[in-house]
This record gives sequence, C-alpha cells and structure tokens, in this order.
Amino acid sequence: MKGLVIKNTGSWVTVRLDDGTTVNCKMRGVFRLKGLRCTNPVAVGDIVQVEDKGGDAPVVGAIEPRKNYIIRRASNLSKEFQIIAANLDQAVLVVTLTNPVTSTTFIDRFLATAEAYQVPAVIAFNKIDLLTTDNLRQQLDELKALYESIGYPVITMSVVTGEGTDSMREQLSGKTSLLSGNSGVGKSSIINLLIPDADVRVGDVSHTHHKGMHTTTFSELLDLPDGGAIIDTPGVKAFGTIDFERAQVAHYFPEIFKVSADCRFNNCTHTHEPGCAVLSVIEEGGIALSRYQSYLSILEEDPNDKYRKPF
Repeated sequence: MKGLVIKNTGSWVTVRLDDGTTVNCKMRGVFRLKGLRCTNPVAVGDIVQVEDKGGDAPVVGAIEPRKNYIIRRASNLSKEFQIIAANLDQAVLVVTLTNPVTSTTFIDRFLATAEAYQVPAVIAFNKIDLLTTDNLRQQLDELKALYESIGYPVITMSVVTGEGTDSMREQLSGKTSLLSGNSGVGKSSIINLLIPDADVRVGDVSHTHHKGMHTTTFSELLDLPDGGAIIDTPGVKAFGTIDFERAQVAHYFPEIFKVSADCRFNNCTHTHEPGCAVLSVIEEGGIALSRYQSYLSILEEDPNDKYRKPF
C-alpha cells in the first residue's frame, strides 16, 4: 500500500493511504541504520510504501524518491540532522520584528537552505500590529524591500487585525507549504485562522527571555479548506546549515551569486581576494551588509565538518 506521511511524532508516523484511510506505522530499523546521522529518516510529506504485518502494527517499508526537502542541523547535536519536510511546493518562513525578534541571520540561513534544496521560499512578517514605533515600521519597510529585491515574495500580516491574511490565503492556496519559524512568531495562530477546526494550541512569549515557548511538539500536515495543505512544524531557536560545500555557499545567496560572475577569480570566496566584484558592490551599497554577514557566518562554520547529502 502506498500513502502520504501526514504526521511524525518521532516514535510513529501516520500515513494517509491512497484510499483516504489513515494508519499509524512503525519504521523499519534499516532506515535508522542507513541514516545514522538523521534523527527522522521518514518525514512529513514523504510518499511511502506501507507493509501490513497482520496482527502487528503496519510498517513503513520504503520511501519514494523525493522531489525536494529541507533539512537543518539537529538541536545540540552538531553531527546529526533532521529532515523538516519533504515534497514541498514552497516554504513559508514566518518571522516577527518584536515579541520575539527574528534575526536576519536566521532568515538568511533558512533561505539559503531552501535555495540549496530547490524549495521556493516566501517570507511572512507577522504581528505587524505590534510595530508601534517609527523605527520598527521603517525596519519592516526596509526588510520587505530588501527581500523582494532579491526575488522572494513577502507578506506582511497580523492575525489580530486581519491585515494581510487574505494574501497569506492566496499564497497557500492549492500548494503544499511548509510553515516554519522561531517559536512564538504566531504559526499556530495563523493555522487556527486558516483552518478553524485545527484547534492548534497557541503558546505565549517568555517575558524574561522575549522568546517563544514551544507549543507544537511534532510535525503534521493539515489540509486547507480551499485546497492545498500546510505542514506545521515545531518552532526552532536556530537554523544550523548542513551539507554546504564552502565553494557553493555563494550560490545560495542569489544577489551574491549574480555579482560573483564578475570576480577576477573563479574560486573567489568574496572575503579578501583582489578583483572581487562582490566586495566592490557591498562597498557601494548594492548588497545588504546583513546578507553578507549571514553569508560569512556560514563560511565560518567548521570547514572540516562536512556531510554528504542523506538521500
């Protein structure tokens, strides 16, 4: 039997079979042996083969080839990674400029990973009703202009006031979309707005640390009323990249890659080389310093810490 993985709790996966029924399945031990560095060899969005074991629980026997996926370094386990979701039409990164603050480094690392794994990315600035100062509103305008200039669709929205929610509905309609972001940015509130019967638990933001507290504890695919689906995932504090060859990092920053064609050396790292077109454009203000700093932060990760792609 073949089906779509719609939930992964870590111990079990729920599969929606082709006939529309759902079954809870165990995973073959061989998956864990083949993916020693992977914390979840079967991800939400995977198409899998299910084997009926009679009186025992069904087993995921095979994973169909993925068209794409997004991975991140597992929390506190630098030599392990987790597949966030597979077979995506797009990834929507929900970010906030206050309560909590999403760093541009986090945004850029997510976008670079989406580029690396051929997943179209969208940025949704949520909680814009909280941007009550001129500085915050200016920051929103500047970041929106920056990412749109690179080519990323940007949505500005507030679940509280309803502003921009129609744009979010339109962006998600008919697509399978990963919804990701830091804890506390409002992913659960967005899902409850779009899917009223989802009843996803909404968490608070810590007043001490000004960061969101986890409410979603597992990944799950939720069908949208008008077609398409959202893959809801636990909030993440940091986005550790993995499987990035040093020479390829610039490829995942579109504006840097475009300018790099004019560098004197083909293997230019855009850090110190003479004749570097990227450094010249940065000095002229043509590439945002925040983006370049995010690029450098990936380059500066342990150069000996390299992994092959898991699949």
